[in-house]
Amino acid sequence: MSKAMTSNRETKKETAMTDLSVGIIGCGWLGSALAYHLKELGVAVLATRSNIGNTEELNSQGIKAEVLSLPADQALLNTHAIFNQQCIVIAITPQFRQGRVDYADKVQQLVESAKVSKRVEQIILLSSSAVYNGLSGHVEEASILDMSADKVALLNQAEQAVLDFNSHAQEVSNLPNDLNISVKNNKAYVLRLAGLVGPKRHPGKFLINRRLLKSPQAVVNLIHQQDAVGLIETLLQSELGGGIFNGVSSTQVTKKQYYQAAASALQLPRPIFEENELSSISDPKIVSGKKTQAMLTYSFVYDDLLTWLEHAD
Repeated sequence: MSKAMTSNRETKKETAMTDLSVGIIGCGWLGSALAYHLKELGVAVLATRSNIGNTEELNSQGIKAEVLSLPADQALLNTHAIFNQQCIVIAITPQFRQGRVDYADKVQQLVESAKVSKRVEQIILLSSSAVYNGLSGHVEEASILDMSADKVALLNQAEQAVLDFNSHAQEVSNLPNDLNISVKNNKAYVLRLAGLVGPKRHPGKFLINRRLLKSPQAVVNLIHQQDAVGLIETLLQSELGGGIFNGVSSTQVTKKQYYQAAASALQLPRPIFEENELSSISDPKIVSGKKTQAMLTYSFVYDDLLTWLEHAD
C-alpha cells in the first residue's frame, strides 16, 4: 500500500472520530485517561461520575461531566443526557471487594436506556479478565467460563446484557416495513481488560506495606492504561459488528519475577511470598491476546511491561 493511500485512510479515520460523540459512564482512573485522549482528538465527550464532587473536578479540567448514580429509576435514567451520545463506554467498577452484588443489574439498566434511546448506536463494556477465574492454561474469548464463582457469574451476566444490544437491533429490523421505523446499526463490544498498570499505578508501590504475596508461580496478565485507551479508541472506529476481545499485553512472566523487578525498579526490598504458596503451578492461567491482535489493527505501546517497569514512576 502506498504512503498516499495510508495517509488518506488515516485522515478518514481522524475525520470519522471527530464526527463521534462518546459518553463515558464511570469516568475514574481509566475513564478519565480515555476522556482526555478523545478530547485531544476532537471528539465530543460527556462523562459521568456518581457524585457532584467528582463531576466538578472533571468539569474544572475541561471534561464535560454530569452526575449519574446507579442503580436508578429506569424511567428517569432513560432521560439522562448520556444517552444522547452515539457511543457509550461503560467503565463502572463492580466493587466486589466492597461486597456489592448489583454490578450486572446496573449494566442491564444502562443497556435498557440505550435501547430506548434514539441516539446510541454503540456500547463498549470495560469488563475484566477476572471472568476467567477458576480456569487454567491458555484462556481465550471462547473459553467455557467457570460459573461456580459469584464474581464470574455476575461479570458474565453484565457482558451478556451488553451483547444483547446487538440482538435488539436485529429484532427491530425484523419489524414490518410499513411501520417506518429508522433502524440503528447497533454494535456492542466487551473488552476484557487484564490487570491495569500505568500512571500512579506502579506495581512496586503495592509492595511498600511489605505484605506477603501469594501464588509466586502464577503468570501475570496485565495491560498498560495507554494501551487500554488505545484499544477502546480502536473499537470506537471498528467496522466489526461487535464481539468480545481480551485486552492484555504479551508480557508473560511469573508473579514472582514481575514483582521482584517492580521492587528493584523502586529500590525496594525483594517481596516475600507465603511459604505454603511456593509450590509450582503446573498449568498457570495465561490470557490470550491472539484474537485481539488478529482482528483489531492496534499496535501496543507497552507490550513489554518488564521494560516499562524500569522507566515508570
